[in-house]
Amino acid sequence: TRRDFVTALKVELPAALQAMQKGHVAPVDMAQAAIGPGMAIYTRYQQVLEANGEELPVRTALSLINQALDAYFEDQDGELDPESRWAVAWFEQYGFEAAPYGAADVMARAKNTSVDALVRAGVVHSQAGEVRLGDGAAPADGADEDWARVPAWRSVHQLARVVKDKGGAGALAPLLPKLGARADSVRELAYRLFALSDRKGWADRAYEYNTLVATWPMALAQTPSPQQTRLALESDGGDDDGGQ
Repeated sequence: TRRDFVTALKVELPAALQAMQKGHVAPVDMAQAAIGPGMAIYTRYQQVLEANGEELPVRTALSLINQALDAYFEDQDGELDPESRWAVAWFEQYGFEAAPYGAADVMARAKNTSVDALVRAGVVHSQAGEVRLGDGAAPADGADEDWARVPAWRSVHQLARVVKDKGGAGALAPLLPKLGARADSVRELAYRLFALSDRKGWADRAYEYNTLVATWPMALAQTPSPQQTRLALESDGGDDDGGQ
């Protein structure tokens, strides 16, 4: 039945999508790539039937696969910090346009944060009763950046800006280790923001998020491993000792 098919998609498709993300499939290619494992579930059955007994068309199956893809990205929001969860929800509704403070406050409470906390984190600008998303600028107090602690929302936009303005993988490579344990959630957020931008028709934004993810593996290839960094430090120390 249609319900069986949807259930199978929810259970089986996430593992395939996660493997694609780990394999650095670009966000722009994810919808196309999801068709393979999704249709493998559909064709597993002799027939998939609608509630009225008619056969479920391939076109409908593809639509359900796309819905499962959207749900997969939405589920990843739960792994984000509260400020970034708020930012994704706000971005989906308002983009980077200003909106009433009251709406921001209600949404912030639902995400277990506050507008004041969002302002301090550099996620939003609040002025004259309106709130507008920031795109990764440094906090107003000029505090030193701590890449492993700042909201994933800011990290995504700062990294995308580096790729755009400073030359791609070479500029990105030294920054990725600074993300620490948050690296995966930051990259997954870029996938999510691409999907939202693409759905909304925000081509320029979608392009920036896609470019960040596409550049990521090239940057990783240029990033020294912890062991290489340790050996380099030991080598430098050895040279100094030898000089003495």
